[in-house]
Amino acid sequence: MKELTPNRPYLLRAYYDWLMDNQLTPHVVVDAYVPGTQVPQQYVKDGQIVLNITESAVGGLQITNEFIEFSARFGGVPQQVLLPMASIVAIYARENGAGTVFEMEEAYQLDCDPEEESGLSVVLKEPDVETSEGETEKVEAKEPKRRGHLTLVK
Repeated sequence: MKELTPNRPYLLRAYYDWLMDNQLTPHVVVDAYVPGTQVPQQYVKDGQIVLNITESAVGGLQITNEFIEFSARFGGVPQQVLLPMASIVAIYARENGAGTVFEMEEAYQLDCDPEEESGLSVVLKEPDVETSEGETEKVEAKEPKRRGHLTLVK
């Protein structure tokens, strides 16, 4: 059986159309650290940026299966924005919070070796830690979190 394509671009377009049809203002939450993401870095907070993508706020909006692209003004300065689908965390309406948070799909997992990219190493052995009673315990090594925490406030 053929592997399915990611559903994120299809759901994103459907939510965008639904929000626009209901005269709501679609905003996308973007993980600004995903490779290929082009956003004004001075507006990134905790690794994320929220962008208004309504037709009146952006120019030349394109939502393809691979990315969202548009031009917009930030502090009066026009900039080109490129958002790979892997960077889209959620879409919601500014007015009432209607929308969705996207699940992480296998197609959008970053295929990079952390040692090569950042100079960081991954601990493969569980470290031994002494407790206050002098006993030695095994401490599980946890995978680093990939995304910042998203809180939706209504």
